[in-house]
Amino acid sequence: MPRKNSMLVSGQPLTPAVFHILLALADGDKHGYGIMKDVENQTAGRLKLGPGTLYGTIKRLLAAGLIVEIDERPDPELDNERRRYYRLTALGRKLAKEENQRLMQAVKSARLKRLSDDPLN
Repeated sequence: MPRKNSMLVSGQPLTPAVFHILLALADGDKHGYGIMKDVENQTAGRLKLGPGTLYGTIKRLLAAGLIVEIDERPDPELDNERRRYYRLTALGRKLAKEENQRLMQAVKSARLKRLSDDPLN
């Protein structure tokens, strides 16, 4: 049974690194470098995860049961056998959805306070 990590429990805000790693895995399995590049693309380069942050966070996500390492590999001719691939678990998806809802509510509140540059505000 995965141990609880107080930073990774339902109802608590996720760190940007945790949220964006979960988001990177929401549309399919990826290896570490693929996650790193996806996060960079998601954030238009504003969040760049170095190897220490990426793999330290992945270790915590694995321990918390939010992601799992998988043995399935793409075509061996297109892949490096040293790469480790990760998959989002049901719990990881649930927490990512909760964080998405929390962030959407925060944006809604910011718009009501006229803190948005959104022309529809």
